Amino acid sequence: MSTDNLFTALSEDDQEANDRLHARLVATAVAEGLLDVAYRTLDTPVGSLLLAATDRGLVRVAFARQDHEEVLARLSAEVSPRVLAAPDRLDTVARQIEEYFDGSRTIFDLPLDFRLSRGFRREVLARLPDIGYGRTASYAAVAKAAGSPKAVRAVGTACATNPLPLVVPCHRVVRSDGSLGAYVGGAEAKEVLLGLETAA
Repeated sequence: MSTDNLFTALSEDDQEANDRLHARLVATAVAEGLLDVAYRTLDTPVGSLLLAATDRGLVRVAFARQDHEEVLARLSAEVSPRVLAAPDRLDTVARQIEEYFDGSRTIFDLPLDFRLSRGFRREVLARLPDIGYGRTASYAAVAKAAGSPKAVRAVGTACATNPLPLVVPCHRVVRSDGSLGAYVGGAEAKEVLLGLETAA
């Protein structure tokens, strides 16, 4: 065996050993109630998404432009320091997001943990699933539906700080003149999502 092949074999063995060790760590953490936030990443047409869940449900979806490491650090500070990569715990979430992107899912059926959003922002997020797949609503219309017709800017802030973008569809909120407005995942991602939905 050449030196190159030897190092390749060693690195593959090391990776398998690391994977087995990590799987045991996750299993032990779950069994002993020490895993408060499980996370994984998922490659999608709008880039890599970080998915994180607690025992209550999906708590965070983050685009790569939001810096996944920073998002994990904030989850550690705001939810629990017991954060661990546990991809299997998010298989259902990943499957539903993949179904959304392949056009076979128009509504997410997932338990959601809204602890990262409070007050009026939470009220706004609760209204967003009422905007049907393939449709849009203005910031003003959402403000009215949330019970505060003059709170248009606050609706914009709620959308900009939505901890569960895509699943809680803030991408469907647009300006009154029909222009897209800002989006936490970036303008291109918003165009992709709206285009996907209107093409179905």
